[in-house]
Amino acid sequence: MPNYKYMTVRTARSENMSVSERLSRMSIPLLLLMSGILIFSLVMLYSAGRGQWMPYAVPQLVKMIFGLAVFFLAALSNIKVWLRFSYFFYALALIMTILVFFAGHTGMGAQRWLDLGFFTIQPSELIKITLVMVLARYFAWLNSGQISQIKNYIIPAVLFLIPFLFIIAQPDLGTAMSLAAIIAGMFFVVGANRNWFVLGAMAVILAAPIVWHTVLLDYQKSRIITFVNSEHDLKGSGYQVAQAKIAFGSGGWTGKGFIQGTQGQNQFLPEKQTDFIWTMVGEELGFFGALPLLGFFYLATLFFYKMAKLCRSRYSQLMIFGFGINWFTYYFINIGMNMGLLPTVGVPLPLFSFGGSALISLLFGFGLVQNCWVHRDLQLSSRGA
Repeated sequence: MPNYKYMTVRTARSENMSVSERLSRMSIPLLLLMSGILIFSLVMLYSAGRGQWMPYAVPQLVKMIFGLAVFFLAALSNIKVWLRFSYFFYALALIMTILVFFAGHTGMGAQRWLDLGFFTIQPSELIKITLVMVLARYFAWLNSGQISQIKNYIIPAVLFLIPFLFIIAQPDLGTAMSLAAIIAGMFFVVGANRNWFVLGAMAVILAAPIVWHTVLLDYQKSRIITFVNSEHDLKGSGYQVAQAKIAFGSGGWTGKGFIQGTQGQNQFLPEKQTDFIWTMVGEELGFFGALPLLGFFYLATLFFYKMAKLCRSRYSQLMIFGFGINWFTYYFINIGMNMGLLPTVGVPLPLFSFGGSALISLLFGFGLVQNCWVHRDLQLSSRGA
């Protein structure tokens, strides 16, 4: 028989913990995994700079320091703050995403960034985290009867569609795919009718020709054609994937050596510090060097699943599950496109690629996961009371 008195005491302590107590309740294995990925990233960015700390490693270290401050703020604050203000943070991220459409900074053929003077931000990275926050809050207190009613999916669908449409218009196909994965994953986790997924898949198939002719730009079509036919336009849209395959394959089992890669170091591999950094790891460190990194990503995913199952509140469970889906989508798409298994889209390798917006957003998400774990014994009401 459960010891309800003990559970009540643990719940009260979970709500009124000091900062030191919250630190002691954080998941150390997850913290070590996160730290390992960040350190590995700095090492490879040092290599991407041809054995120099500039122009990649030092700027990324500065962003990491700021991101870690965000991480600890999210992890050690009261979980009720994130519950109560979920919709506020979502609205803020949505407003910034919409502003990009009207006053965004254009780079690499897409209008995805807001120039704030002292730094630029890509709001679409933040919208992924805040979408998880609002979906977790919305679904956490629906009963099984409400979960089975299609009308209760209208609000989540709207919360997804508004940023999705603006992100497609930027255009940012990678982030749009990530948002779609998050909403589909969350619907699956909460127990949506499985027939709806079949209908959704059929709708996507039927809409594909319309999207091809009216939504996708020429360069996006070329990338998809290259994915289907890897020999298509090797000097144009197929160049990145072709060079990535050459680089990764030439690394063999043990690699060519640190800072000794030919494709990456001789500038044959485009975006080696961002979207194609996985390929550089394979070229220089080989299969045996890339495998531990993939293991880090997988272990983090596994930890998210285990942690979510052990939380008392449905809100915490859904928050962790949702971020886990987002995390998996990052590395699945990035590694898939590096290996030529998916079309090339602008999705970075999580916590690893050079750049600030995705890094800080992900560290914020890791902080929220740790926050849920710190408060794993706490039962929450829908109002955060």
